[in-house]
Amino acid sequence: MNPITGLIAALLAITAVYLGAWGRAFMAATRLGGQHKTPATDTRLPTPLQLVIGFVTNFFDTLGIGSYAPTTAIYKLKKIVDDRLIPGTMTIGHTLGTTVQTVLFTAAVPVDVTTLFSMIAAAILGAWLGAGVVAKWPRRKIQIGMGVALLVAGTLMFLSAGGPFEQITGIKGLPGGGDAIGVSGAKLAIAIGVNFMLGALMTLGIGLYAPCMITVFLLGMNPKAAFPIMMGSCAFLMPVAAVRFIKEKSYSNRPALGLTIAGVPGVLLAYTWFQSLPIDKVKWVVVAVVLYTSIAMLRSAFASSNQTSSEPVEVKA
Repeated sequence: MNPITGLIAALLAITAVYLGAWGRAFMAATRLGGQHKTPATDTRLPTPLQLVIGFVTNFFDTLGIGSYAPTTAIYKLKKIVDDRLIPGTMTIGHTLGTTVQTVLFTAAVPVDVTTLFSMIAAAILGAWLGAGVVAKWPRRKIQIGMGVALLVAGTLMFLSAGGPFEQITGIKGLPGGGDAIGVSGAKLAIAIGVNFMLGALMTLGIGLYAPCMITVFLLGMNPKAAFPIMMGSCAFLMPVAAVRFIKEKSYSNRPALGLTIAGVPGVLLAYTWFQSLPIDKVKWVVVAVVLYTSIAMLRSAFASSNQTSSEPVEVKA
């Protein structure tokens, strides 16, 4: 079997388990009728607003922006989901969209199999093994450090040769980036180490997408190669977390359905648009995502100095 085919098959199998668990919970909720209704057993169709949220957040997630932060912001602003149920609602609702992203990008974007598999495995191991250690670290300090690092890295990418800076000014910029679809030796070891740490940091709500993008770029790889790597890293984690939330009934079913039903069309539209972009335009997308994430992370750190590791887990960008 082709390795990529095997990866996709494994992901679909894990996703099927999640969908089966959610389907059984949904059917059990329908048998309750109007008795003992809770957010987790609300089987009504999503509202138009909930569908719009699903479409928009998954569209931008496919471009690397991430879906968790904007979804959280909208839920809080519109008071759609109780704060306690937001992590489970997002994880359950966004899982299928992330799976579709991973299948599309791993099938269409050329990536060295060793690099892809190693970085995905590193992120999974980081989230599994590193969670206990990283959970004790001060989240605010990590946000500040990551925010500053991303700001510097995004600026360097902007100034890199062949990047947006050169397109605007015509001036030869700094060397950086490349067309490689994989790395080996010391670069591969660095990539594995970084993704292991990023997987662990996801337990503190530090998103993986933007740091993974910049890592791939700085190692000399094609920026498009970051997409199957970062999406695959999250896609294997989310179904497992979703099943846990389903068993604990720690989610709001109606908004989660909105994320799922409208999210997949959002992914497909964004993917179609992204695939038509030449590589120089992709660099613009990556620069924008990295700089946006760095600023958002710094704002979050300085706005909430009392955040702790017990806050909701964010497993994406």
